[in-house]
Amino acid sequence: MSFRHLQSLFNPRSIAVIGATVRHRRMGNVLMRNLLAGTFAGPIMPVNPKYESVAGVLTYPNVAALPQTPDLAIICTPPKVIPELIEQLGRRGTRAVIVMANQLATTIGADGRPVSAAILEATRRHGIRLLGGSTLGILVPGLGLNATFSQIQVQPGKLAFVSQRDAVGTMVLDWALRKKVGLSYFVSLGDGLDIGFGEVLDFLGSDSDTRAILLYIESIHERRSFMAAARAAARNKPVVAIKAGRSPNNRLLGVSDPLFLDVPNLVSSDDVHDAVLRRAGILRVDHLDEMFGAVETVLRSRPLRGNRLVAVSNGGGAGVMVEDSLYLSGYMMPPLKEQTVTRLRRILSPDWDGQNPIEIKVDSAPSRYEEVLKVLQEEQDGDAVLLMHTPNALSKSMDVAHSVIKTVREIGGNVMTCWVGDESVAEERRLFVDAGIATFDTPEHAASAFLHMFNHRIASEVLTQVPPSEPVEFRPDVARARGVIRAALDAGCTSLSEADSKAILEAYGIPVVQTHLAATPEEAGRIAERIGLPVALTVMSRDIRRKWDVGGIALNLETAEAVEAAAHGMLARVGSTHPDATIGGFTVQRMVLRGHARQLLIGVTTDALFGPLILFGEGGRALEIYRGLGVGLPPLNLPLAHDLIDRTKAAALLDARPHLPAADRDAIALTLTKVSQIVVDLPEIAELDINPLFADEKGVQAIDAHIRLSTEPRQEYRLAIQPYPKALEEKALLRDGREILLRPIRPEDEPAHYDFLSRLTRQDFTYRFFHYIPKFPRREMARLTQIDYDREMAFIASAIDADGKPETLGVARAVADPDNDTAEFALVIRSDIKRQRLATLLMNKLMNYARQRGIRRFVGDVMSENEPMLKLLQFLEFRFVPSGESGIVRAELDLQPAGSASSAPPTGAE
Repeated sequence: MSFRHLQSLFNPRSIAVIGATVRHRRMGNVLMRNLLAGTFAGPIMPVNPKYESVAGVLTYPNVAALPQTPDLAIICTPPKVIPELIEQLGRRGTRAVIVMANQLATTIGADGRPVSAAILEATRRHGIRLLGGSTLGILVPGLGLNATFSQIQVQPGKLAFVSQRDAVGTMVLDWALRKKVGLSYFVSLGDGLDIGFGEVLDFLGSDSDTRAILLYIESIHERRSFMAAARAAARNKPVVAIKAGRSPNNRLLGVSDPLFLDVPNLVSSDDVHDAVLRRAGILRVDHLDEMFGAVETVLRSRPLRGNRLVAVSNGGGAGVMVEDSLYLSGYMMPPLKEQTVTRLRRILSPDWDGQNPIEIKVDSAPSRYEEVLKVLQEEQDGDAVLLMHTPNALSKSMDVAHSVIKTVREIGGNVMTCWVGDESVAEERRLFVDAGIATFDTPEHAASAFLHMFNHRIASEVLTQVPPSEPVEFRPDVARARGVIRAALDAGCTSLSEADSKAILEAYGIPVVQTHLAATPEEAGRIAERIGLPVALTVMSRDIRRKWDVGGIALNLETAEAVEAAAHGMLARVGSTHPDATIGGFTVQRMVLRGHARQLLIGVTTDALFGPLILFGEGGRALEIYRGLGVGLPPLNLPLAHDLIDRTKAAALLDARPHLPAADRDAIALTLTKVSQIVVDLPEIAELDINPLFADEKGVQAIDAHIRLSTEPRQEYRLAIQPYPKALEEKALLRDGREILLRPIRPEDEPAHYDFLSRLTRQDFTYRFFHYIPKFPRREMARLTQIDYDREMAFIASAIDADGKPETLGVARAVADPDNDTAEFALVIRSDIKRQRLATLLMNKLMNYARQRGIRRFVGDVMSENEPMLKLLQFLEFRFVPSGESGIVRAELDLQPAGSASSAPPTGAE
């Protein structure tokens, strides 16, 4: 798996420091002293032929002289000697290396190559995992391990921090020390030559000592490992990130120049990364204080069920400040129910205005806070309650705090507190912290915390969405669309005409305005009379992208004579401004009279790293003025499409206004899913532009459309997120004749999976997970049922039980390493479904899938007492090798070329 040998990095039994030195303020000296100052229990072995000892520890002249093989080697030498040192460590069997040196890519070695290339070649040859170069190192406070050149020692805790930049890492360590924030791990990735965010997220996501993961990201270099690992980690625990580089000058490197993006900065690198982090389930924040505050809020608060916040304060000022802070972030506080207002007026005052935020009197006794909280909890007006108190001489804030804590313990609910002030209410805030209640010092901080909770909830919901590879809401004519593309490519054409572009949209059920082609002005006039006036006329030229700017578009032409005159005028203007342009004729469309229509844009472009992107926002010429397109990652389903709509500026245009009914958001969302399906089905499409898309209360209609094709070879895994692979579903029969469905697992299988595990005997459970778990954790179940279909695949055998409900009978799973070379497999069959050929069916399906993916080898650990599994694997031609762990056998199978196993298992194999 991708975290192969990461245990040697994060939990080493022995460490060698190569380049250790007695010279002060040198990296090799600082590292030795930091390691020795901790409570790390294993041997620390300095290596340097110049010294007999460093920091009082016997020093060895070279790697070969070390008395034992180090799990972890930290190299503090000049770059040019590092490749040979890694060769020596590889021959000794070292599994993890930290390289502190920088400029590895610009330093040229003796062989004429960059040192970084030689280092990577050596690590891969010997199976070594490498952190760095240009890294600050790692901290594991729980082990007393400080393998950094920072002098700061932080206390153990439950937060992990991963940074790309050593300077930011130093800032975080200093901040954590001052704030007394404990860390489970601190990791500085540096250059990320080998180990990057993906590998570390895989490790931390499954680490029981880490409750939340914090990231500082400047750039993402490897999309597949990052997306897979980030989504897996975010399903288990909160992941909060700062993504630096928000300036509009940080352009989206590697993105093609689409037909509709010839205005700078319509889509920035930050827009794309924002969409990527959101789809990965990561909560994004802007600065370090906000990062730690956000994760504390998310950990202390219960998950929100909705987005309704009710605020209560003993003075209007605090409530207004919260309302304003939320409004500036695009959030409107919800009104209270009439019944809630009636009950609260009995407590507060008959003339209370009934508004949220709720203002109670400045001298309110603790009992009033208690009564208000109980009414709000009983009426369920809010998904969270923010209780604010401004200290004054008319009430005792400590008594109020005790009353609130007692009430929350009695009635539960999601309650946050804000005792406004500094030292005067520090003790009250400490009481809330000790009681596990999120608390804040200012109304603005409290408002920000609620938004973090809300955004984390949205990110969690987005994370669980797994759109299918084949649509369920509509049935496209894929063959027709592919025929249009094939004809264009055969003719050597990569820019489709408007008519061909609209033909593809029509094949996917997107309503379009019919476009008629005219070769001459006179023909355009005749077509206009035939289809009905008034019409719109557009000049056709692949050499002119912005036809508005040359007067190449005319609207509301009322007569055939007007059409001819407009066409002649276009020819004259284009001939003057673009004499080299080739004119292909004209398009004629009947004018669409939709008085309530909003002009929108839906587009597709391609990023060099993250692949296809879907863009949505205001269309027409206003796009160039207001900009603000939203970015989404395909595939989309309806919930994801609505989410994309809601986070754009165009969302406000769709609401109802006086004399203007609301636009049909469902129709817009469905159109987005159709465009997403076009991206999934037709990989030749590099760019797509529907602008404008008219949307009103009656639905949508594409007025103009353009598509550009790519001639590059098709990339099978070009999408950043893989859709549910419905094509892999397959029916089969058990030995007793019962029909089952072999298919990839889905997030909605979670309830059936709990039932499935409950039907395993204690022995079968132990065989699968290597120890018995009486109550399977929710985060582990999410990890098993919510997979990315890229690096991981799990096939389940599903059937219908006697009550007509789906049930899971067995699961076969494979997780590939980042190089797609080796996959670790696992298999478990329900204990009451044995000897039905199910294990063989699942394993054969899993192996065939792995072969198609190009995976070279299967490996898996099996308990030596699990005789049925060993017998099955022997039948499937696995070989068995020592695992190095008592009671565990390692099973291996070469998948390429495919073997030839019989379809009938041996007696007793299941």
